[in-house]
Amino acid sequence: MALVNERARILSNAGVGPSLYLMTLEAPQIAAAIEPGQFVHMKVPGMEAHILRRPFSVYARDGEAGTLEILYQAVGFGSAHMTELQADGPFAGDVELVGPVGRAWQPPADVRRALLVGGGVGAAPLFMLAESLVNAGVRTDVVLGAQTQAALTCRERYEALLAAAPACDDAPRCATDDGSFGREGFCTSLVEEALADAKAAGEPYDYLAVCGPEPLMRIVAAMAAEAGVPCEVSMERRMACGIGACLSCVVDTTDGKQRACVDGPVFDARKVVW
Repeated sequence: MALVNERARILSNAGVGPSLYLMTLEAPQIAAAIEPGQFVHMKVPGMEAHILRRPFSVYARDGEAGTLEILYQAVGFGSAHMTELQADGPFAGDVELVGPVGRAWQPPADVRRALLVGGGVGAAPLFMLAESLVNAGVRTDVVLGAQTQAALTCRERYEALLAAAPACDDAPRCATDDGSFGREGFCTSLVEEALADAKAAGEPYDYLAVCGPEPLMRIVAAMAAEAGVPCEVSMERRMACGIGACLSCVVDTTDGKQRACVDGPVFDARKVVW
């Protein structure tokens, strides 16, 4: 589908964790066409002095209902302003979205077993991929990491998805920095164990996708390479135009400088120059 500029309506916008918010938008055209891993470029209403749009990954979509869900973190002026936007507020119907934008996740056509690794809010851009794989009958395992239990905001949805799939484990493996849920520490040790367990069982992974802080993606990509597992990463970059013209979101790759907005955000991890 070609890019569309769609006026969206806020249906809900509420806190779901520490500085974490979930916004549901009515955007039928984009909801019907967006693929796992693609994103939207949002013009935030009430911020006329800030002309640049903001990129947001899509957590979930309902094509029939025409809705999108965006999980975002309040970290600065713009995102703090977003937390104040409500369905019954003056700007509810004034959100503008350009989308679907970017390269989607592209697991191999013959994938049999997949490992998805999400760090922090990076768990959100992987959820639609998890749904797609599970619905295709692919055995899908999930590793999630966050600072605290409260920050594991995507965990329950992943649990429900995996529990309903006979071929999948009934819960993601989790780690928290403070040990409040799952293993204490970074989730990389869980990834290492998952790769080793799958190989020992004679059912190795043939696809790995990771999204989260860049150090996490770099480490997991290296683990995948050592294990011989094809790996994709979703690279976050600041961007202005979102259509590949301004070159503000460049990612260094073995194929040269690539644009996160149109050549990505999903890249073959083997080609990223970390």
